[in-house]
Amino acid sequence: MGFSIKLAPGVRIRASSRGIRTSVGPRAARVHFGAGRTGFSTGVGPVGFYTSLGGGRRSSGRATSAATYQRQVAAQQRQAAHAQRVEEAQRLAQTFLRILELHRVDFPAATRPIAPQPAPPDRASIYQHYEQHALAGVGLFERAKRAQAKQLATQWTEAEMQRQWTTRWEQQAAWQQYLDQRWHQLCSNSPEVVLETLEEAFEDNEAPSAAVGVIADEVSLVVLVPSVGQVVPERMPTTTQAGNLSLRKLPQRDRADYYKQFVCGQVLVTVREALAVAPAIASARVAVLRQDGPDSYGRPRVSCLLAAKFDRQALNGVQWQTADAARIVNDTSRELVLNQRARTGELQPLNLATEPALAELLSAVDLAELTGEP
Repeated sequence: MGFSIKLAPGVRIRASSRGIRTSVGPRAARVHFGAGRTGFSTGVGPVGFYTSLGGGRRSSGRATSAATYQRQVAAQQRQAAHAQRVEEAQRLAQTFLRILELHRVDFPAATRPIAPQPAPPDRASIYQHYEQHALAGVGLFERAKRAQAKQLATQWTEAEMQRQWTTRWEQQAAWQQYLDQRWHQLCSNSPEVVLETLEEAFEDNEAPSAAVGVIADEVSLVVLVPSVGQVVPERMPTTTQAGNLSLRKLPQRDRADYYKQFVCGQVLVTVREALAVAPAIASARVAVLRQDGPDSYGRPRVSCLLAAKFDRQALNGVQWQTADAARIVNDTSRELVLNQRARTGELQPLNLATEPALAELLSAVDLAELTGEP
């Protein structure tokens, strides 16, 4: 099972079990690269032709002139430059695809944890221990005494097996009791347990995230995102009017749109994970911070780009595989606050002086811990 996305006019990305493959160009002259060999296809109407692109044939044994040699060298250089361009186009296409697919990560809902059953005691080693002890001092040819000693070792083994089984089941019961207590606290939205659970869940997130407070059934979250220059490439693979592969410079508005998709994708990933691991949380407030480098004192300086509230119920029925992240955020959130530059659509820092509730939320954030700086 796979899917395809039209990234730009003449550029389409297909993902399947074989990998990611990118097609660039019109149907009359299209280059395919990615999973499998690089190929070229052309077709008009119902008829099409496809061929793999590889190295040229070796020259014959006859001597070649200097001009022929120079043409061959130039052709090889063009082929190497084209291969490098194709490789760069594939890397860029995968970067844009990753931005568009970020919010589609799914998280299984948390369930009551079950303590594992204890492993059975090692009967063989226990018997070996008691047999060695029972046979101590018994001669090799004292068959009756040896039989009695082995019978005694068997009795001791059964008693020890029972003792170890009882101990292990008691330990399992105690562990299950602890897990049930934690599960009850989590389902009761105990702030301490919810915050600890979310901290553990967010440890491996790409964008640093943290839960900063729980009030009733609402959790407050912050997400730290990098700048646009660290996320969105400056160029995008496309084709010229002649159908040739081109790495055109991305217009500022398009780049801002991709960055907004990235920011909204990180928001949705964080919210979905929080609601998955904390089953009794009904809503989540999210503030997106951007690290803007150190201030004159060397302290981390951040700005707030977006704030919104999401209700669990509003996310039910969302078409995650077809809707983009920015549209989902716009359609499912409440109290959405963002500031976009009119001409380019760039996300601008919010004025916290006019958002006292948001400023209070951000004051509870440990920026040093969130940014990972001492």
